[in-house]
Amino acid sequence: MNRTPLRGALLAAFACTLVGASFTANSVLGAYPYAGGQALRYGLAALLLLPLLRAREGGPSSPKALLRALTGRQWGRLTALAAIGMVGFNLAVLAAERSAEPAVPGVFVGCAPIVVGVLVPVLEGRRPSRTVVYAAVLVAVGAFTVQGWGRTDTAGILFSVGALAGEVGFAVLAVPVLRPLGPVLLSATVCAVAAVESALLGVLADGTGFLRAPTWPEALALLWQAVVVTVIGFVCWYSGMRRIGAERATLFSGLIPVSAALTAPLAGTGTYGFGQGAGSLLVGAGVALGSGVLLRRRPEARPAPVTGTVRERDSTPFRSR
Repeated sequence: MNRTPLRGALLAAFACTLVGASFTANSVLGAYPYAGGQALRYGLAALLLLPLLRAREGGPSSPKALLRALTGRQWGRLTALAAIGMVGFNLAVLAAERSAEPAVPGVFVGCAPIVVGVLVPVLEGRRPSRTVVYAAVLVAVGAFTVQGWGRTDTAGILFSVGALAGEVGFAVLAVPVLRPLGPVLLSATVCAVAAVESALLGVLADGTGFLRAPTWPEALALLWQAVVVTVIGFVCWYSGMRRIGAERATLFSGLIPVSAALTAPLAGTGTYGFGQGAGSLLVGAGVALGSGVLLRRRPEARPAPVTGTVRERDSTPFRSR
C-alpha cells in the first residue's frame, strides 16, 4: 500500500467526517445573520492560522514572499475560490432550502465527485480515469441513498445546481494555487478573502445590522465552525488533496452525509436505518475503489502531487463550508 495515497486519503476522510459530524452547529445559528456569521467564522479562522504562518517567516518561502510572488491571475483564482466555493456555495444552499427540502441540494452536491473527476483531468490535458469516474458514480448514488430526495420546485433545483457549481469550484479553483501556497497558507488566505467578501455582502444587503453580538450558544457554534470545521477541516482537506489529487480527494465528500447520518441520532435530529446503511456501504465502496489506497502502485504509476481541494445545515451537512 502506498503511504502517500493512504495519508492523503486519511486526511481527506477526516476533514469530511468533521464537516458531517458538525451539522448540529447550524441549527443553533438559524437566527443569526448569515453574512455576519460567515464573516466572523472565516475572519476568526484566518486569525487562528496566523501563528502557524509566523513559524515559517523568513526566507524566500515565507508566507509574505509566497503571497508577493502570486500573479494577478492567481489572486483572481483565490478571490473566485472564496466567492464561489465558500460564500456563494453557502448562499446557494440557503436559497435552495427556501423552496426545497434539505436533501435536494445535498443530492446535487453529492454529484460533485463525478464532475470534478472529469473536469480536473480535462483542464490538465489528460484523460479522466475510468476507475475514478466509476467510483464517483458509486459515491454519488450512495450519497443519494443516504439522504433520499425531497420536495422542491424550479427555483430549488436551480439554486441546488448553483450549490453544485460552488462545490466543484471549491475543488477546481484550488488546484493551481495549492502547490505554491501549501495547505496552511492557502487556507488562511481564502478565509481572509471570504471574511472580507462576507462583510461586504452583509453591508450591501443589511447595512450595519449584518453583525450583532451572538448569544452564548451562537458564539460556541461559531467557534466550533471556525476552529474545527474551517481551521482543522480546511488544512486537512488541502493536505489530503495535495497528496492524492483533486478528483480523488473529492470522492471523500460522500462521507459528509454518511457522517451526518451517523451522528443525527445522537443529536435527536434523525435516525439511521437500512437506507442510510446501504448508502454508507456504497459510499465506502466508491471511496475504496477510487482513492487508490488499496492498490500497490509502482513509482511511475503514482498520481502526481496536485498543483494546486468542507458544509452543513440543521439536519443536513450541506449548509456551510
